[in-house]
Amino acid sequence: MTDEKLIGNLIQELKRGTITLSVLLMSEKPAYGYSLVTEMQAAGIVVEQNTLYPLLRRLESQGLLRSSWDTGESRPRKYYSVTDEGRSTAERLGKEWRRINTAMSRLMEDK
Repeated sequence: MTDEKLIGNLIQELKRGTITLSVLLMSEKPAYGYSLVTEMQAAGIVVEQNTLYPLLRRLESQGLLRSSWDTGESRPRKYYSVTDEGRSTAERLGKEWRRINTAMSRLMEDK
């Protein structure tokens, strides 16, 4: 494995949990998959569609998101929105994210 490939894999591991938290936070208002991809990219979180869609289905099956179809447009879209359980989970994950971020910032300042 080349150094660049190794670094790329490690970065993917770091991003994995942040994408889940991001989706829960960004689904406060109903959003469809592609709109989430573009909103996340605008926020500086790059996610591929082939990563996002399985995640959306998993979060829905876990009861953290709900979905509904909008067939009023020329192209039907499946919208996702966070459930109460998803909102509570995002709050807990956010607290943990802040705790870890604070600890990592301290570690990085020492280097």
